Amino acid sequence: MNDLVRRYSSLPPADLEWLHLLVSEWQLLADLSFADLVLWVPTSDGQYVAVAQMRPNTGATSHQDDLVGDFVPRGRRPMLDAALDEGRIVREGDPEWRDDVPVRVEAIPVSRAGRVIGVIARNTNLLTARTPSRLELTYLQSAADLAQMIAAGTFPHAGELLDMDASPRVGDGLIRLDADGVVQYASPNALSAYHRLGLATDLVGCHLGRITAELAPHEGPVDEAISAVASGWAPRETEVETPAAVVQLRAIPLKPRGHRIGAIMLLRDVTELRRRERELITKDATIREIHHRVKNNLQTVAALLRLQARRMDAPQARAALEEAVRRVGSIAIVHETLSQTLDERVDFDEIADRVLSMVTEVAASAVRVRTARHGNFGELIAETATPLAMVLTELLQNALEHAFDDPPSDKRTGNERTGNERTGTLEVHAERRAERLLITVTDDGIGLPPDFDPQVSGNLGLQIVRTLVGSELAGRFDMVPNPTGGTIVTLDLQLRQRR
Repeated sequence: MNDLVRRYSSLPPADLEWLHLLVSEWQLLADLSFADLVLWVPTSDGQYVAVAQMRPNTGATSHQDDLVGDFVPRGRRPMLDAALDEGRIVREGDPEWRDDVPVRVEAIPVSRAGRVIGVIARNTNLLTARTPSRLELTYLQSAADLAQMIAAGTFPHAGELLDMDASPRVGDGLIRLDADGVVQYASPNALSAYHRLGLATDLVGCHLGRITAELAPHEGPVDEAISAVASGWAPRETEVETPAAVVQLRAIPLKPRGHRIGAIMLLRDVTELRRRERELITKDATIREIHHRVKNNLQTVAALLRLQARRMDAPQARAALEEAVRRVGSIAIVHETLSQTLDERVDFDEIADRVLSMVTEVAASAVRVRTARHGNFGELIAETATPLAMVLTELLQNALEHAFDDPPSDKRTGNERTGNERTGTLEVHAERRAERLLITVTDDGIGLPPDFDPQVSGNLGLQIVRTLVGSELAGRFDMVPNPTGGTIVTLDLQLRQRR
């Protein structure tokens, strides 16, 4: 609609915003009218362009084709001209026949700030016409009142902030109130919803505001907010909750000729929906608590291993326990991050930075290593984040242990000397491509031994990497010499979606 209005009309942004507000609401008018709606906007060259279209959920359509983007010259549809020029609702005397289907056509001017900025063509399929029921008569009368308000520029209600996808619809339940807030008509669905709230009588003849406030649990005075909304005095939404049910209410005041004649209340029984939402909230809270406790337990295990390592006299045993501390710590970082999320997804960039910091802080290398991360890992599901954190820990630890453990040679370009201190560089680069994640870990250390094969190496860290990459991450892993000195480790991983 934005493109059509801006390209072919001279309407200012405020008018376009009003049309957007109207289109967000006009499913209500279509359903109450049992009719198709087409919004026509006058163009700068003397035509009309169809910028939006709506079909009813309550009746048969009269437009099989999509009309958005079609043009009609002025003069071809006299009803559109009359509605636009005179600012009044125009109705045809005799139905119009389309493909052997009788259609009643009406033109409703769309007004804003005293100007007509468009016309709604309301087209009703009369093929299924029959003697209307009380419900249908109430729908049609309510639609006529709303049409008058659109023509007067008083509907939709400016400033009413609603989620139209979550708001009650006509078919969910409708109540018609008079000017005093007394129920004139209640649809069967509306009456059923109030019975679930605890009403034991009929609604017709009752003051809806008082009845609703009495049904809602409260301590002390009657809840004036619920009473006001249920009386239909203001265009607002609320929910009424009892131990047995939750009902969503939306009030739409009716002022077709400038003064209040009553209101229509749309309502929906959302008991099951709210129950499921609470279950999901409870489930999410439980999962986060589990991740938090797992993180605490892993940190406790890491602390115990660290204490044990300090008591070990054998260097190899101490080193093995320290490696275990780092592995447990990398898993704990993932669980700590998961304990702060709602959807079992984590920002792995933060995890990668923390793993990089953790590994380098406890490194025993005599070389001062500069570290850096480039690119973005993005969000990953928990099933991917946990093994990837372990893989990254092992690769970084392996580089710190083996890439910088020998004195530098004048023939190598890496490990430059700064005074009496040697320095090295360790970099992690991540790149996402569609459903794949490409990772490289690069160092400028001493490089790989001759005839080194990472796929058969007996190094425990590399064995862990091979196992996790192949079985948990559905990817490929390789280590090759860096042409400028050092080693390049590559990971090509298949990103999994949540099941």
